[in-house]
Amino acid sequence: MSIVKKGFTLIELLVVISIIGILMTISLFGMQGARESSRDARRRSDLEMIRSGLEIYRSDCNTYPDTLGTSLAGACPGPASNTYISLVPTDPLPGRLYPYSYSAATKTYTLCASLENGGTAVIGCGSCGSGVTCNHKVTSP
Repeated sequence: MSIVKKGFTLIELLVVISIIGILMTISLFGMQGARESSRDARRRSDLEMIRSGLEIYRSDCNTYPDTLGTSLAGACPGPASNTYISLVPTDPLPGRLYPYSYSAATKTYTLCASLENGGTAVIGCGSCGSGVTCNHKVTSP
């Protein structure tokens, strides 16, 4: 009568662990592009939300605000202190900004962001923080 030992050899285990490691590495690199795209979509969405708040502010106050703080609330002589954006969104990555500038002479604003899958730098935005240049710009209509 022979005794049969059931189990895996060391070489079989090492091969399986190596294959799992390679698959995990490939999937992590594949997911990185999806993460960048989702952060860019959020940036575009944030800028459109800020733009909507700014347009409603302008319809009430007949001007755009000079600066954006952490919230956008009406301080104009018209309606009683409306809140247009309770919390102005910030970039998903720490250290990055959404630069906002208002020109009283032309009564227009510029709002910028730095997309990770974006193109070349846009003019009139300045720095989006952390040494990155802005490559997406939203202006008043």
